[in-house]
Amino acid sequence: MSASTLSLLLKRAEAERDTAAQALHAANAQAQAARAQHGELSGYRQEYQQRWSQQFSNATTMDIVACYQSFGQRLNQAVDTQGHVAQHADQREQSARDALREAEMRVAALRQLIQRREAEARAAASRREQSATDEFAARAHLRQHPHAQA
Repeated sequence: MSASTLSLLLKRAEAERDTAAQALHAANAQAQAARAQHGELSGYRQEYQQRWSQQFSNATTMDIVACYQSFGQRLNQAVDTQGHVAQHADQREQSARDALREAEMRVAALRQLIQRREAEARAAASRREQSATDEFAARAHLRQHPHAQA
Protein backbone atom coordinates (compact mmCIF):
# COMPACT_ATOMS: atom_id res chain seq x y z
CA MET A 1 0.00 0.00 0.00
CA SER A 2 1.41 3.37 -0.97
CA ALA A 3 2.03 6.19 1.47
CA SER A 4 -0.71 8.30 -0.14
CA THR A 5 -3.21 5.45 0.20
CA LEU A 6 -2.28 4.99 3.85
CA SER A 7 -2.58 8.73 4.41
CA LEU A 8 -6.04 8.72 2.83
CA LEU A 9 -7.08 5.74 4.98
CA LEU A 10 -5.79 7.53 8.07
CA LYS A 11 -7.79 10.67 7.24
CA ARG A 12 -10.92 8.59 6.72
CA ALA A 13 -10.35 6.69 9.98
CA GLU A 14 -9.83 9.98 11.84
CA ALA A 15 -13.08 11.34 10.37
CA GLU A 16 -14.90 8.18 11.47
CA ARG A 17 -13.36 8.52 14.93
CA ASP A 18 -14.50 12.15 15.14
CA THR A 19 -18.01 11.13 14.09
CA ALA A 20 -17.98 8.37 16.72
CA ALA A 21 -16.85 10.88 19.35
CA GLN A 22 -19.75 13.18 18.43
CA ALA A 23 -22.16 10.24 18.60
CA LEU A 24 -20.83 9.33 22.04
CA HIS A 25 -21.27 12.91 23.21
CA ALA A 26 -24.89 12.93 21.98
CA ALA A 27 -25.61 9.50 23.49
CA ASN A 28 -24.10 10.63 26.77
CA ALA A 29 -26.32 13.71 26.85
CA GLN A 30 -29.41 11.64 26.03
CA ALA A 31 -28.57 9.07 28.72
CA GLN A 32 -28.04 11.79 31.32
CA ALA A 33 -31.34 13.42 30.39
CA ALA A 34 -33.18 10.09 30.56
CA ARG A 35 -31.65 9.26 33.95
CA ALA A 36 -32.49 12.73 35.25
CA GLN A 37 -36.08 12.45 34.08
CA HIS A 38 -36.34 8.99 35.67
CA GLY A 39 -34.99 10.43 38.91
CA GLU A 40 -37.46 13.30 38.83
CA LEU A 41 -40.39 10.98 38.18
CA SER A 42 -39.27 8.64 40.95
CA GLY A 43 -38.95 11.57 43.33
CA TYR A 44 -42.38 12.85 42.37
CA ARG A 45 -43.86 9.38 42.91
CA GLN A 46 -42.32 9.23 46.37
CA GLU A 47 -43.66 12.70 47.25
CA TYR A 48 -47.08 11.75 45.90
CA GLN A 49 -47.15 8.60 48.03
CA GLN A 50 -46.11 10.54 51.12
CA ARG A 51 -48.79 13.17 50.54
CA TRP A 52 -51.45 10.53 50.18
CA SER A 53 -50.21 8.65 53.23
CA GLN A 54 -50.80 11.84 55.18
CA GLN A 55 -54.15 12.38 53.44
CA PHE A 56 -55.31 8.86 54.37
CA SER A 57 -54.81 9.66 58.03
CA ASN A 58 -57.80 12.00 57.56
CA ALA A 59 -61.22 10.80 56.53
CA THR A 60 -61.57 10.53 52.76
CA THR A 61 -64.09 9.28 50.21
CA MET A 62 -63.83 6.18 48.04
CA ASP A 63 -63.81 8.37 44.92
CA ILE A 64 -60.66 10.11 46.15
CA VAL A 65 -59.05 6.76 46.97
CA ALA A 66 -59.93 5.44 43.50
CA CYS A 67 -58.50 8.59 41.93
CA TYR A 68 -55.31 8.19 43.99
CA GLN A 69 -54.94 4.56 42.97
CA SER A 70 -55.57 5.30 39.30
CA PHE A 71 -53.09 8.16 39.21
CA GLY A 72 -50.61 6.13 41.27
CA GLN A 73 -50.77 3.28 38.76
CA ARG A 74 -50.21 5.66 35.85
CA LEU A 75 -47.34 7.28 37.73
CA ASN A 76 -45.77 3.87 38.44
CA GLN A 77 -46.16 3.00 34.78
CA ALA A 78 -44.50 6.28 33.75
CA VAL A 79 -41.61 5.67 36.17
CA ASP A 80 -41.15 2.12 34.85
CA THR A 81 -41.32 3.28 31.23
CA GLN A 82 -38.80 6.04 31.89
CA GLY A 83 -36.59 3.50 33.64
CA HIS A 84 -36.59 1.41 30.46
CA VAL A 85 -35.89 4.52 28.38
CA ALA A 86 -32.93 5.35 30.64
CA GLN A 87 -31.69 1.77 30.44
CA HIS A 88 -31.84 1.81 26.62
CA ALA A 89 -30.10 5.19 26.57
CA ASP A 90 -27.34 3.73 28.75
CA GLN A 91 -27.00 0.81 26.32
CA ARG A 92 -26.78 3.19 23.35
CA GLU A 93 -24.17 5.20 25.24
CA GLN A 94 -22.12 2.05 25.87
CA SER A 95 -22.43 1.05 22.20
CA ALA A 96 -21.25 4.52 21.17
CA ARG A 97 -18.35 4.25 23.62
CA ASP A 98 -17.40 0.86 22.13
CA ALA A 99 -17.63 2.27 18.59
CA LEU A 100 -15.37 5.16 19.56
CA ARG A 101 -12.85 2.79 21.13
CA GLU A 102 -12.80 0.69 17.94
CA ALA A 103 -12.38 3.80 15.78
CA GLU A 104 -9.52 5.01 17.98
CA MET A 105 -7.86 1.60 17.69
CA ARG A 106 -8.14 1.75 13.87
CA VAL A 107 -6.53 5.21 13.86
CA ALA A 108 -3.74 4.00 16.15
CA ALA A 109 -3.16 0.90 14.01
CA LEU A 110 -2.95 2.97 10.83
CA ARG A 111 -0.56 5.44 12.45
CA GLN A 112 1.61 2.56 13.61
CA LEU A 113 1.57 1.03 10.12
CA ILE A 114 2.54 4.38 8.58
CA GLN A 115 5.38 4.78 11.09
CA ARG A 116 6.58 1.25 10.36
CA ARG A 117 6.49 1.86 6.60
CA GLU A 118 8.38 5.14 7.03
CA ALA A 119 11.00 3.39 9.17
CA GLU A 120 11.32 0.64 6.54
CA ALA A 121 11.73 3.26 3.81
CA ARG A 122 14.41 5.08 5.84
CA ALA A 123 16.23 1.80 6.48
CA ALA A 124 16.11 0.89 2.77
CA ALA A 125 17.38 4.35 1.81
CA SER A 126 20.15 4.04 4.39
CA ARG A 127 21.15 0.62 2.99
CA ARG A 128 21.19 2.01 -0.57
CA GLU A 129 23.27 4.97 0.57
CA GLN A 130 25.67 2.69 2.44
CA SER A 131 25.94 0.41 -0.59
CA ALA A 132 26.66 3.39 -2.87
CA THR A 133 29.25 4.72 -0.40
CA ASP A 134 30.91 1.29 -0.18
CA GLU A 135 30.98 0.97 -3.97
CA PHE A 136 32.42 4.48 -4.34
CA ALA A 137 35.09 3.70 -1.74
CA ALA A 138 35.97 0.42 -3.47
CA ARG A 139 36.33 2.14 -6.86
CA ALA A 140 38.41 4.93 -5.35
CA HIS A 141 40.67 2.33 -3.73
CA LEU A 142 41.03 0.50 -7.06
CA ARG A 143 41.94 3.73 -8.83
CA GLN A 144 44.58 4.50 -6.25
CA HIS A 145 45.91 0.94 -6.17
CA PRO A 146 45.44 -0.54 -9.66
CA HIS A 147 47.62 -3.56 -8.85
CA ALA A 148 45.18 -4.57 -6.04
CA GLN A 149 42.71 -5.98 -8.63
CA ALA A 150 42.14 -9.66 -8.99
